[in-house]
Amino acid sequence: MPRASRSTSRFTLFAEAALAALVVVCPLALGGAAPWLLWPLVTLSGAAAVLAAVGARRQGQSLRVPLLAVPLAVGAGLCAAQLVPLPAIALEVLSPEAAALREFALVPLGLERARPISLDPSATWRELAKHLSYLLAFLAAVQVCRARGSRERLLAAVALTGAGLAVVGWGHALLGVKSLFGVMPWEHAQPPLVTPFGNPNHLAGFLGLASTVGVGLAFTRRHQSRALPYALAAGASGLGVVMTLSRGGIAFFVFGQALLALLLLRRRHGSGEGASPVWARSAAALLGLLAVLMVGAYSVADGLWAEARTANSVEKLRQSKVALWPMMAEAARAFPLLGMGRGAFEAAFPRYQSEPNPNTFTHPENGVLQAAAELGALGLVLLAVAVWGFLRLLRREGLETLDFAALAGVAALALHDVFDFSLELPACAVAALVVLGAVARPRERASEDPAWCLKPSARVMVLGPVLTAVALVALIPGRHRLGDAEAELVTHVTSGASAQEVHARGLALVDRHPADYLLYRLMASAHAARGREGAGEALALVNRALYLAPLDASSHRVAARALLALGRSGQGFLEYRLAHEAGDTSVLLGEAVPQAQTLASLRVLTPEVPATAVRLLDALVNTPGRVELALEYAHWARAHFAGQPEVAALWGREARLRIVQGDLAAAEAAWGEVERLAPDALDTYLLRAEVLRAQGRREEALQSLERLLARFPGNVALSFQLASQQLDAGLTRRARDTLQALAPFITDYAQRARLLSLEAACLEREGLLSRALERRQTAARLVPGADASFAVARTQEALRRYDAAARSVHEGMRHLPTNARAEARAWAARLEAAERERVESRRKTLTDDPRAAELEYLLRGHPDEDGEARDAR
Repeated sequence: MPRASRSTSRFTLFAEAALAALVVVCPLALGGAAPWLLWPLVTLSGAAAVLAAVGARRQGQSLRVPLLAVPLAVGAGLCAAQLVPLPAIALEVLSPEAAALREFALVPLGLERARPISLDPSATWRELAKHLSYLLAFLAAVQVCRARGSRERLLAAVALTGAGLAVVGWGHALLGVKSLFGVMPWEHAQPPLVTPFGNPNHLAGFLGLASTVGVGLAFTRRHQSRALPYALAAGASGLGVVMTLSRGGIAFFVFGQALLALLLLRRRHGSGEGASPVWARSAAALLGLLAVLMVGAYSVADGLWAEARTANSVEKLRQSKVALWPMMAEAARAFPLLGMGRGAFEAAFPRYQSEPNPNTFTHPENGVLQAAAELGALGLVLLAVAVWGFLRLLRREGLETLDFAALAGVAALALHDVFDFSLELPACAVAALVVLGAVARPRERASEDPAWCLKPSARVMVLGPVLTAVALVALIPGRHRLGDAEAELVTHVTSGASAQEVHARGLALVDRHPADYLLYRLMASAHAARGREGAGEALALVNRALYLAPLDASSHRVAARALLALGRSGQGFLEYRLAHEAGDTSVLLGEAVPQAQTLASLRVLTPEVPATAVRLLDALVNTPGRVELALEYAHWARAHFAGQPEVAALWGREARLRIVQGDLAAAEAAWGEVERLAPDALDTYLLRAEVLRAQGRREEALQSLERLLARFPGNVALSFQLASQQLDAGLTRRARDTLQALAPFITDYAQRARLLSLEAACLEREGLLSRALERRQTAARLVPGADASFAVARTQEALRRYDAAARSVHEGMRHLPTNARAEARAWAARLEAAERERVESRRKTLTDDPRAAELEYLLRGHPDEDGEARDAR
């Protein structure tokens, strides 16, 4: 072996450069989320490990393997074990859930080959590559950081990278740029501080680690001129943490600073010495950082206060991500031995989701649950070993101030991951491992070093290239991502491909991602589009989707369509109701109610929520030709929800239906029930006024509404009804006064549009048609619709602006179903005929006029009543 050299080998310096490149590149690659990052991650970490081993051999040094390397190495081994295809018997023993998925979903589709434990093998292949890369990077950092200069340069790379990210965020904020570098908008995120990190919690974790390391570097500099850059970097990163508005990031960053101060204070008392210059500088630096944080908090006080209000009580905390932990713990308990597969949480978790949520959960956002769910009980053992190894480092003798700062920063980041998943992405993970490697470096007295010692023999030297090669090979099957598969199949479905083509491609994608419910649902929707012919196949596929995601509303909707096509209406409408209960708020009114033709169907549709029954009844009332069915449904709903407050609303709807039918006795009886159930409600008084008006007692109804307005000034519904009745009674001026008093209380476009429509009706009564037209046109722009456009057309027709009226009718027709446009087409045809007749009559009149100049003016084109140039030739 070559003689040991005191100088650092150039191979070690190259390894240091590779590690520094990793520290910088990973945050820039969208905070480690960029799909292409894994290739440079594996390459650079492998190169660093190989170069560090060569450098150790050149310098005659042994290779040290700290205890913290064990969880990384065993974790990689577990990932590999989860990827081994197993026969059905072995799979049932090691992972009953994976075996059940194979038997229920895959075998009937012809996918009978042996399956691994992982429910998303592609993701586990990527995690295998990441674990090996982390192991190689950590071991390389341990070896490189033997040299003090290399150690400080690597830690400086972490600190300065954090400061650089903070400066980038400030630049975006100062320029008011919301997209990254002005060219890359965030699609699913709106970070308060725009940097390559899309997740502000991850950014806060990285900046917190960088700031704490920067504080440690500033402490170790004897000269202020050399300490100043690191102090500024620490302050910049700390200020960046505050500006992310991440509650957890800020809290654990402050915890990290408090832990650092505690460790330094303990070291001072342990030494039995008075205040040293280092301690004085440390206290001054921490106080300075505290001042920077206070300034930052003041500058974003409004945002911080808004974030604080979202978690200012125990109940609100229970409704946050913490409330999801029991559900995720249940998912972990389903895979007790070897887990669901590293990286498979996104694909596997919907099977165990017990509460509807519009978001997709890619991680549990809790490091303990992450390990338990994806690696099983062995994952928890590895997590315990990692904690033990960290505590041994913390209790290690001879630690320097910089070491304490590094450990405090990593501890804060790790504890933050109890509420986040920063360490699941390479940016924070690589930085934390490099920082830990700097602390876990071999000590001068090797005999006291709590680590395994390996001689850099040929066998050991070849291990690095072998692990790098394995990681690179793992990235080949790992290139298939869940989102890409879903997007590919969506493209097939939306491009008009046949159901057979979608099915064939879907099977290939399911073979790669067997636990992704969306792939099954997309295939089912393609078959469901064929009607009765494809309904059976659609139902079989959507049952698999619902097995994997019982709360997927869209799958229930597809199942409903297939069942209705097969004539199984009861089950079909039940699926519509389940889709509603799973979070699809539009399915009942938009798709289910129009197809429900009987009371039995409506009863199946109705969930045990009276307010939903009221909305269903409103939908029936507003559908022409369904009044009788609405009355039947109202009678059933009243009996079904008897004793609940919403029953009064059901009685009210029935009363209004009876008024429309002209059954005034029944309407008054229904109003009596409303009065009994809700005697003091405003709607009760309004309904009474409607009943009085229908009975011909208009003056009494009007007086009751005017008395109510004195009790409820500014009430929108009351004011609108009063204005309508005043207008019907011919009290135009009083109606306009009522509307004018209501104007300050209008809160949305729909109310503004109705106000303008009523004002237009008043103006029409007064003969001010042009002013009425202006209001109706404004109302139609605020709330476009068939009724609004037709109202504009009627006013234009009254003004004899037939051409403009015809255009308004055509505009309103766009909002009508195709089968309901016949009457509107006839109206438009009459208006166009009237316009032609008017133009011809005017042409004839002007032609008979001997004044040729006017005739020439007509033939060139002139403005008509609408102010538009028209060719009269």
